[in-house]
Amino acid sequence: MKASPTRGLARIGVITPFSNTNLEADLALLRPPGVSFHVARAGGYDLDRIPDSDEMRRFARAGLSDVLDLIMAARPDILLYGCTSATLASGPAMDHDFRLAIEAQAGVPAVTAAGALVSALEELGARRVAFASPYTRALNLEGAAFLSDAGFEVVNTADVGRDLGSYGQGDLAPADVLELGLRASHADADAIVLSCTDMRAVEIIDELEQRTHRAVVTSNQAMVHTALVRLGLSSCVPGRLAQRVSPGARASIASA
Repeated sequence: MKASPTRGLARIGVITPFSNTNLEADLALLRPPGVSFHVARAGGYDLDRIPDSDEMRRFARAGLSDVLDLIMAARPDILLYGCTSATLASGPAMDHDFRLAIEAQAGVPAVTAAGALVSALEELGARRVAFASPYTRALNLEGAAFLSDAGFEVVNTADVGRDLGSYGQGDLAPADVLELGLRASHADADAIVLSCTDMRAVEIIDELEQRTHRAVVTSNQAMVHTALVRLGLSSCVPGRLAQRVSPGARASIASA
């Protein structure tokens, strides 16, 4: 890819929910040399309510025009929509249309967190998956249904067992996330999906893969990886995802 006129290889714009406390920290862990991230925060949900399916659908429907205008002032080469559950709750067709709507307004490629999970699983050749998240139980099941509708067989699910508020997801320690992933793991699963951009899953990818002998895909890892591939750059995200990508899969994603 042609170098940016100001510095580095690429600028990646990121839209994140305004209460998210983890995505930016994960981006610092995932940033490859020569790539910069530029983050804008979006509202549209009630901080005092449990972020359930209705709240996340409301957030997805909230107008993006203002936040897109702000983030596009940084002249990003690609945009990341950093809320998995906002589109996960409404199915793959809505996620696809939502991404196209962002691209139409922004004029650059876009990656949604939910769509990146699908792309990552396809790259890995995973067909049977285990799914876990810090969402409410109903939203967790909708996340599993999203993957089923996208063509995967969901062989097991796990949730935290209680409803977390807007800051509860980000307050989970990596040890909590590791335990959640271990509960989700299943003998028939090709991969374990840990969904949520506000959950500290990136830090435990390698350990969870070592302990379960299965590929691990997380929202932030998959989102950054997909963006880098689409930009024609090498991915250095943790886990098997960056290590087991066929040239055909890379070409398919890069042209999406």
